[in-house]
Amino acid sequence: MKIAHIDIQNFRKLKSCRVELADTNTILVGANNSGKTSAMDALIMFLKKSKRKELSTTDITLSNWASIEKIGTDWLSIGEDQQPDFSSDNWRQQLPSIDVWLEVDEPKIHYVRHLLPTLDWDGGLLGARLILEPKDTEELYKAYSSARSAAQKTKESRQRESGDNCSTHLALWPTSMRDFLDRKLQSYFTINAYVLDPESANNTPPQPFTEYMEAMENDPFDGLFKIDIINAQRGFSDPNSGEGTANSDRRLSAQLRSYFDEHLNPNELPEASDLDALEAMEAARIAFDEKLKSSFSNAIGELEGLNYPGFSDPQILLSSKVNPLEGLNHDSAVQFNVLRDDAPYTEGFCLPEKYNGLGYQNLISMIFNLIRFRDEWMRVGKASKREENSCKPIEPIHLMLIEEPEAHLHAQVQQVFIKKAYSVLRAHSDLGDRKQFSTQMVVSTHSSHITHETDFTGLRYFRRNPLTTAREVPCATVVNMSAIFGIERKRQVNGQDPEEQKRIETAQFATRYLRTTHCDLFFADAAILIEGPAERILVPHFIRNHYPELDRSYISLLEIGGSHAHRLRPLIEALGIPTLIITDLDSLAKEETGEVNTDGEPKFTTKKASPQTGQNQLTGNDTLKTWVPGKIDLDEVIGVTSELKTARCGKVRVAYPSKIIVTLLPDSKGLTGFRTAIPYTFEDALVLANLSTFQRMTQVTGLTKKMADATQKATFDETCEEMFKALNKSAKKAEMALDLLYSVEPSTFRPPYYIKEGLSWLKMTLEKLAQPKSTQGGNS
Repeated sequence: MKIAHIDIQNFRKLKSCRVELADTNTILVGANNSGKTSAMDALIMFLKKSKRKELSTTDITLSNWASIEKIGTDWLSIGEDQQPDFSSDNWRQQLPSIDVWLEVDEPKIHYVRHLLPTLDWDGGLLGARLILEPKDTEELYKAYSSARSAAQKTKESRQRESGDNCSTHLALWPTSMRDFLDRKLQSYFTINAYVLDPESANNTPPQPFTEYMEAMENDPFDGLFKIDIINAQRGFSDPNSGEGTANSDRRLSAQLRSYFDEHLNPNELPEASDLDALEAMEAARIAFDEKLKSSFSNAIGELEGLNYPGFSDPQILLSSKVNPLEGLNHDSAVQFNVLRDDAPYTEGFCLPEKYNGLGYQNLISMIFNLIRFRDEWMRVGKASKREENSCKPIEPIHLMLIEEPEAHLHAQVQQVFIKKAYSVLRAHSDLGDRKQFSTQMVVSTHSSHITHETDFTGLRYFRRNPLTTAREVPCATVVNMSAIFGIERKRQVNGQDPEEQKRIETAQFATRYLRTTHCDLFFADAAILIEGPAERILVPHFIRNHYPELDRSYISLLEIGGSHAHRLRPLIEALGIPTLIITDLDSLAKEETGEVNTDGEPKFTTKKASPQTGQNQLTGNDTLKTWVPGKIDLDEVIGVTSELKTARCGKVRVAYPSKIIVTLLPDSKGLTGFRTAIPYTFEDALVLANLSTFQRMTQVTGLTKKMADATQKATFDETCEEMFKALNKSAKKAEMALDLLYSVEPSTFRPPYYIKEGLSWLKMTLEKLAQPKSTQGGNS
C-alpha cells in the first residue's frame, strides 16, 4: 500500500493542484514563493490531528474571500419572511481540502474496508477527502448575524447619546465575514472526511461533492499512516546562543534521553535482559544510602538533640533513587572523542557535544530523529509492550515530511543527508526491500545540492502561474517531472519506435547534463542558455552593468552549445520559466559532390563559412533548425522578424547574430561611415560592438590579439575576414574573455546587438509576469 497522489484545493497559493508521491523520495522544488511550503503545511495540518487547530483564515486562498464575503452579505440582506441558504455547498467550494488517494494491494484490503464505496470494488485507487467546513451553517448564521447586529446597535446607541450630528468612525467587530472568522473559525468550523468515488480518482479538477456523500464518523486515515515531521527549524542556531529549550531539545543528548525513555529504560516494563542493570542500580542505591546515612548522622543527631523527632514522631531516614534517565541529563552526556581512540588515557581528550561543529551537530540530530521516528513506527524495544500499542497493528504507511533541511545544513552535509535519509528510515529487519510496510519521504527544498543527489523522477516542480486580472492573487500548479525524466530505459533500441527512442535519449541527456553542472534551474525565475565559456564569463557582466533589473532576479545560466540546447526543450517547456537561448549562427556553405540522390537531386557537403546572404548558405545550429525559429536556410534565419524568434509558448526566445550596421569612426586610414556585417559567433560580434575599444588594444595575446590586429586592416571587409579566420578550432575563446576582463573595465563593454535584444526581451517578459494582464494594455 502507498499514497498515489494528493489533491490540494483552496489552500493558500494552491487553488487546485495535484502532488503525485513517488514510491520512495518525493522532492518539492520551485522558485521562491511558488507554493512548496504551502503544500507541506497542507499535508501537516490536515493529516496530523494535533495540527488541525492551527488552521486559520490566512490558510484560505485569498481570491476565495470575495465569494465567502458574498455568503455573509446575502445572509444579512434577506428579508424577515425569507429563509437563508444554509447549504454547505457554497462553503465547500471555497474552503481548504485535500484528497488522499491510496494504491491498495489486495492483501491489505482489511486496512481500508471503511474506504470501500461498494462491495464489488475490484482493486485500484481508494480515496478520502478531508475538508474544512461549517459544523452547522444555521448556527454560524445566527452567530454572525447576531454579532453584526450587536455591533450596529452599539454604534446607533452611541449616536443617539451624542446627538444626531455625531457619528463614530470606530469599526466594531465584526466588520465582515473575514473579520468574524478571524476570531471564530475554530468555533464554527471543523475538518470532516468523505469517501471519494474511485472511478474519478484521476479526474482533474477533483470530483465535486454529491448528494450521496456523507461525513465519516472517524478519521479515515487512523491506523493507515504514521506521520512524522521535521520542520525547517529556521530558529536553529549555535548552542551557546542562549535560546533555551527550543534549541537544547534538538541536541543529540536530549534526543537520546527521549529515545532511552521510550525504548530502553529498564524501569519500564522490565525484561530478563534488564535484570542485571536493575540489580546494579539497586546495589548502587543501597551503597549510596549507607553513605548518606553516615554522612548525615551528625546533622540528624543535632536535630534529635532538639527533641525532634520525639518518641511518637517518625524517624528521619535518607533514601536515594538511581534514575538512569537522569544520568543522561547533563551537558556532557554526549561527548566526542577527539583522538578517535579507546585507550584509557584519551578520556581527557573528549569534548562535550556543544563543542562539535554546528553543521555536524545538526546532521547527527536530524539523522537520529529519523532513527527515532522509524523505531517508534516499528515499536522497537519497550514501545511494543506499552498498553496503548499492544492492541494496535503497525500502520502500513510511514509518511515522513521534511521541510527545507538546508535551513540548518551546509552544502556538503546536505548531500550526505539526502543520500542517507531514506535508507535510515528503512534500516529495520521488517523494512528494507520488503513490501509489507511502505515508507514515503516528502522533502521541500530550495537547495540545488539536495536536488543534485536525488532521482529526478521524484521531483515535483511548483510553477508560479501568471496573473490574469488585477484582482487575482498568485497561485501555483505542480509539474510531475517524472514525465520528463522517467522514461523507460530498459527497452532495446532495435525495433523501437524512433520517436520513442528520441525521447529516451533526450531524457538521458537532460539528466546527465544537469548532474554534471548544477540544479539551480529548478529554483530560478528565468534561465539563459549560452553557447560557450566566453559568453558564460561575460554575459553576467552585461546583466550587472546594463540590466540591473535582471541582476535582481534569480537567473540560472546554463552553458550548453546550440547543437544541444534543443535537447532541453521538454524540460524548459515543463518548467514554464522565461528562457533566453544565446547561440551562434554556425553558417555553412554547400559544395556539390557531383553525385545525385534517389530523387535526382545533386548531393552536397557543407563546410564552415563566413555568413553571407544570397549565397544559398545553411545554418548548422540544431536549435535554430529544430526549435526556434525552426528554419535551416541561412537567408531565412537571418531575415526572420523578432516575433518569430520567440516560441509559440511566449516564454522561450532565441538570440543569435544577424545583420547589423557598424559605425566606423574616422581614423588614420580614413575609414569612416557605416558598414553592414553578419557576425559568425559571439566573439566577432563582441568586437564589432566595441570596435574602437579593440582598436586601442596593444598589450594582449592569443585570440584577443588576433581580433585586435584584425581591426587594424585597411578595409572593413578585410577586418571581418581576418576575424573569421581567427575563429578556428584552435581558438581559445575562454582565454579571450579572461584577457578582456583583465585589460578592460567590464562596464565599458557594450553587449552585441543580438544579446542586447535578447536581454531586453527577458527583462520585459519578467516584468509582464509580475503584472496582471489587465494592466498591460489590450484585451489579450
